[in-house]
Amino acid sequence: MTIPFNIGVLQLSMEPVQETVAMAKACEQAGFDTFWIAEAYPWWRKHGFEARSSTAILAVIAAQTRRIQLGWGIISPYTRHPVQIAMEARVMQELAGARFLLGLGASKIFMKEIGEGEGEKVGPATVMRESIDIVRGVLGGEAFQYRGKVFAADVPPLKAEASTPRGIPPIFVAATGPVLQKMSGSTGDGLLTASITTPAFVRYSRKNMEEGARKTGKDPARLVLGSVIVGSIGRDSAKGKEGAREQAAMYLANKVQNIKGSADVLLECAGLTFQELQPIADEMEKGGRKAAARAVTDDILRKVCPIAGTPEECIERIEEYRAAGCTHVMLEMWGDDRTGQAKLFGEAVLPHFRQ
Repeated sequence: MTIPFNIGVLQLSMEPVQETVAMAKACEQAGFDTFWIAEAYPWWRKHGFEARSSTAILAVIAAQTRRIQLGWGIISPYTRHPVQIAMEARVMQELAGARFLLGLGASKIFMKEIGEGEGEKVGPATVMRESIDIVRGVLGGEAFQYRGKVFAADVPPLKAEASTPRGIPPIFVAATGPVLQKMSGSTGDGLLTASITTPAFVRYSRKNMEEGARKTGKDPARLVLGSVIVGSIGRDSAKGKEGAREQAAMYLANKVQNIKGSADVLLECAGLTFQELQPIADEMEKGGRKAAARAVTDDILRKVCPIAGTPEECIERIEEYRAAGCTHVMLEMWGDDRTGQAKLFGEAVLPHFRQ
């Protein structure tokens, strides 16, 4: 059995809550399959944004939507103990039921922000594996004891009369490097790749995920490969790419400044170098995201492979990602009137993929 091809929207938790809720409701109305919240971090304060709790925001969204799937895309076990993650997952299960998707990632930038993981003998792969084991163990409802290299848990069994949902949601591993990407296939229900994912990086990532799945006897065709992809849309091609240019600028500057090692293959697959991106990072520091966007040349934007431009251009690019092996587009939409952009996607792009 193969999984369906889904198209969703991902948004960072760095904007006012009511604006994020309005965007989620617009995406549901437009017909998107999913709405993901990625946890922002205090680095964004340098550029006029405030980090907010993604788990809290998604709970608010769950209470105000009915159909659209909702995902943590992602939260980090470096900032929440896995038992706490399981507790917050129960809230989402009560509010969203089977619509809830759980994404976990080490989040190299967050690790740097809070001083975790640097110089430790236990690497992110161990942290992720133990976190998934504990989250599943706690949500399973049986008596659960765990002693790992990083985490421990001792949870009594859930009584039959307890008023709470049961079951374990799909758990996805967010990863850029090969070790965690293989773990997504062996341990998780799929893989989530970072922003600035290109079709070439999708192919690289799928190979790793499938290798991990085969080592444990899992069917790769049953696994999700979700990719965060920069995007924007408009009736006019140049206007429709303005948001993607600005979003690409923010992320390229971010990667230059924060996660050089982790982004190597990501940028290599895009044909980009850190030297090529340094002017964007410099402009981001001096003049903010608008100035950085002006430093994103047409050639750099082309290499980023955004889902951007006219509806026809967006359809063509989504098909390119699907052919590369992406099964779940996680569109990071930016630019003016994003709720209007969501509506245009719903009217002129999504029907093509529902036939």
